[in-house]
This record gives sequence, C-alpha cells and structure tokens, in this order.
Amino acid sequence: MGVRHAKQEELERLESKTLDAQFLVIVREGLGCSPFEAEAVLGAVKEVYFPFLDATAGQSPPGKITLVAVEADEPAGKPVAACQKVTVCLTVHRGPEDDRLLQEHGPAALRQARIPEICQEALSQGGLLTAEDLAYRVFFVTPRTISRDLTALREAEPGVMIPMRSTVHDLGPVLTHRTEIVRLALAGKTTSEICTALRHSPRAVANYLSTFVRCVQLSRRGLQTGQIAFLLRRGKKLIEAYLKLLSVCEQDRNYAYHLDELMRLGAAGGEKGTAGGAHHG
Repeated sequence: MGVRHAKQEELERLESKTLDAQFLVIVREGLGCSPFEAEAVLGAVKEVYFPFLDATAGQSPPGKITLVAVEADEPAGKPVAACQKVTVCLTVHRGPEDDRLLQEHGPAALRQARIPEICQEALSQGGLLTAEDLAYRVFFVTPRTISRDLTALREAEPGVMIPMRSTVHDLGPVLTHRTEIVRLALAGKTTSEICTALRHSPRAVANYLSTFVRCVQLSRRGLQTGQIAFLLRRGKKLIEAYLKLLSVCEQDRNYAYHLDELMRLGAAGGEKGTAGGAHHG
C-alpha cells in the first residue's frame, strides 16, 4: 500500500477546480472523450479562440472574486476531480465595514465574520466550498487556519450551519435545504421570517427565489426538466423539486397567490417586494 502524500493530494484537488478542469469534465462526460482527447480539444480551443478574447471582459465587480466550486448536488465521498463544477462569484470585501472590522479586531475576526456568508453565497449559486477553497482562493491562509476559524464559529453559535462540502450531511440534503426556502415563501413567509428561521442572508433568499421564478417561467414556455437545468446551470434534481412545488401551487390557492406575487416581482426585475410581501433588503 502506497504512502499518502497529503499536500500533493491537496494540490490535485485544487487543480481539479479550475476552468480547464471544468471544461475537461464536460468534454469527457458529454462527448465520451478519453482524457487525452479532452486535453487535445482544450488545447485547440485555447489556440483558436483565446487570442481573440478580451481578457478584461466580464471582470468581477470590486470586492468580488470568481472561482470554480464543486456543484452542490454532487454526493459526499465522490472524488473532487470527478465532480461537476460551477463558477461562483463571491463577495470577499463589503467595503468600509470590513475595513473597520479588520482594523479594530484583526484578520481572524474578519474571516469569521465573512465565512458563513461567503459559503452561503456559493450555495445560493449552486456550489459548495471546501476549507481549501477558503484557504487558498479566498483568504490566502492555511487550511489549518480556516479549521480554527470554523471551530470558533461553531463554538460561538452551535445552531448555525455553515454550508460547506464537508458539512453537507450535517445540513441535511442540500436539495431539501434550498426547496424549503421556496416553500416558506409560497406559504406567505416574509424574507425576514425566512432569514430568521433558516439563518440565511436576504441576498441568498432572493437568489433562491429568483432561480425558482426562472424555472417556472421556462416550464410555462414548454421546456423540459433537462433543458431548464441546462439553461439555469442547476442540477436536474433541484429543477424536478421546484417543478413539484409548482404542481402543488396548482392545487393550493394560498400557494398559487404567493406564486403569482413572486412571478410579478420576478417579471418586474426583482424590485423591492416580498418573499411573500416583505422587502428583499
């Protein structure tokens, strides 16, 4: 039995969460290519298209970073390299409030204030972060430092779940976690009530509801489950769960009323409104 090289394995996991790795998985699984053929396709794409692509196009806004994360619907225990990936845009710096926090309380306090929201922000976009992601791609510290931060957060607030790939079983099924937000909104709960009940930020709740609204819109246009999942870049199981909620709305007048409100707000571009009547704040 060979000797495990933890640091090398760590680097390999990080390497598997790059745009190149994401592209290679899509080509191998979608076209049935061998690893060698997938690499050849990637090389050809880079050679032909990259010289004409504007490297400054699509920049992340100030205070945000874009990185590749494991798709939230991928099962625990599956090797990271074999998992589907998603690209997520994360807020690492909120402005003056983070500057003050860093100056007055130090880097550990800043990390511990940001980790739960950053992880939730990734989940709301369909991805789950790891301690390695937080260490090497977000805060530029060691995974051991992130582990200490997570321990401090759990000791300070034992009831608050931080959605990471390593804690997905503690959270319960991620699918249930996401559909519960939509179900509460359809039941008439306000954004504030949902945030309090599930310990989410208003922005995260708004993101979940926005995805649900787009799912309903596409379904009503006659698109199939797989097509909707592809267009929204979400897992097929999540879309199936959302469509089941839609079928419930057709039989429940209260759900139907709040669905109409969500659709109206979605069609208006998500202006101030409610999850079922409150500000998305």
